[in-house]
Amino acid sequence: MPTNYEIDNVDLKILEVLMKNAKKPYTEVAKMVYVSGGTVHVRMKKLEDMGIVEGTTLNINYSKLGYDITAFIGIFLSKSALYDEVISQLKMVPEIVSVHYTTGNYSMFAKIYCKDTNHLKDVLYDKIQRIDGIVRTDTMISLEKSISRNMQLEG
Repeated sequence: MPTNYEIDNVDLKILEVLMKNAKKPYTEVAKMVYVSGGTVHVRMKKLEDMGIVEGTTLNINYSKLGYDITAFIGIFLSKSALYDEVISQLKMVPEIVSVHYTTGNYSMFAKIYCKDTNHLKDVLYDKIQRIDGIVRTDTMISLEKSISRNMQLEG
């Protein structure tokens, strides 16, 4: 793929439609954007090759599967040079769904799902806090998710 491919308004419109419903067939997307289905397919392939689109995911309502606790963990490292070692260990904790390397108070910020407070305690004490390089954690339990959306793209 040429490295000089630039994103245009057609690409942005395609992304906008698919961000609302990633299951929408390309033929329907094409009708909404006023291009052919083949154009949508080619454009999406280019966006994937460029790393702009990184696959597709399902949005899961974890509470309906028995995971009633959503928590955010601020992680303090003994030194930032341990980041790679710590992140490789955190990847082994299935309850962790995302980790960000951050500025500010925390070295890292993680999101986890747990079934209840006992499960949360076990994840914190038996899995996360036992990792070499982690000196302390701060835990915040989410009471409600009020906003969950994709960012609006401008074109």
